[in-house]
Amino acid sequence: MELPDFHLPHADKIEWMIETFGWAIEPVPARPDSDPPEGPFSYTIGLPALLNFPEIAVWGLTPSASKGLIDLIVATCQAGTEIPLQTELIGLLDNELRCYFAPLAADAISDRCDTAMAWYRGEPVQMVQLIYPDRNGFLPYENGFDHKLRYAQPVVGELA
Repeated sequence: MELPDFHLPHADKIEWMIETFGWAIEPVPARPDSDPPEGPFSYTIGLPALLNFPEIAVWGLTPSASKGLIDLIVATCQAGTEIPLQTELIGLLDNELRCYFAPLAADAISDRCDTAMAWYRGEPVQMVQLIYPDRNGFLPYENGFDHKLRYAQPVVGELA
């Protein structure tokens, strides 16, 4: 039995995800040689057209865990809830954990998100970083945040 050829060009995979789910997720490997080093992250492509919400980047989680969080956000927006940016939110994540959507500067996007830049053909891309707490409930910009996780979840977005 011969298996079908799953070797699609990358742009075709992105297009398939958007056609199938309304948005795509793109994983990015760690950048240990950058200054400062950055852990891996995943980001979306297609949310502005689907939800009128910026693309979302999530640092420090596997692509499947990031997709789970993003699925939650997509479902919340599709149910009619408006999610504010640059303010701590309670109630979106389980157990009343706080989160924060921090806008990324244009150069932060262009330096890290090649597939999004190609998809949007150089047009401006709005993207936010979903910042989530450590196991003790601290956000990365707070005293008490587990310092061992700063590489995994750097604050790349702009805080208010």
